[in-house]
Amino acid sequence: MYEPAPEPDSVHPLRGLLTLDELTRRVGLSVRNVRFYTTRGLVPPPIRRGRSGYYSPDHVARLELVQELQGHGFTLSAIEKYVSGIPATATPEDIALHRTMLAPWEAERPVEMSRKELTARAGRELSDGELETLGALGIVSPVKRGRWEVATSQLSVGIGLLDLGFPAEAAVAAADLYAAHGRAIAQELHELFRTTVWPAYKESGTSPERLREVVERLKPLSIASLVSAYEAAMDETKRENIARRTR
Repeated sequence: MYEPAPEPDSVHPLRGLLTLDELTRRVGLSVRNVRFYTTRGLVPPPIRRGRSGYYSPDHVARLELVQELQGHGFTLSAIEKYVSGIPATATPEDIALHRTMLAPWEAERPVEMSRKELTARAGRELSDGELETLGALGIVSPVKRGRWEVATSQLSVGIGLLDLGFPAEAAVAAADLYAAHGRAIAQELHELFRTTVWPAYKESGTSPERLREVVERLKPLSIASLVSAYEAAMDETKRENIARRTR
């Protein structure tokens, strides 16, 4: 899968290179995992200097990318497919840009809590059906037995809807709509960023850290723009429906 680019003759034979032990300490992986990822083609083989193998910043960047993908729940096959799309000539800085694109876009990071803590935060006991409705609304999500991830700023809104008898089937149907249209918007915005924003910053020599800051600043603006567009569309839809009924 991976075909390393030839090394310049002018590079010092060991300058900037790491031993296997140094690499594992740097990325926090075991020797076994590094070797496994190498055999799967996720990172290039070590650079040979006599009988010893060494690792470059390229190895570090690619291993960190694999860890990032794992952290986002990618399966091994999905990671292999993603990594196969990155050219062998990509620099560590290029790979860092890929990691920047993977940064989570949640406006609020959920808080993990027990069922007892969730009950206390909700102010009352929640039935399994109510938890299902809150789950469909994207407010709670089970992570393991007896533990939940909760969007705490939205919990009171969800409890209010439950108290008003909001039907579970409506929550599920709405969640399906949000997911379908959310994916479409995300794909289009990702393509816009990939083809327009990323090349402009890359050409100007912007560092991955600087680009990550751009992405972070873009998040609240994107969310606010989506909310404004949704509100405007809802108002327009209501006006159209009223006009149809009065014809």
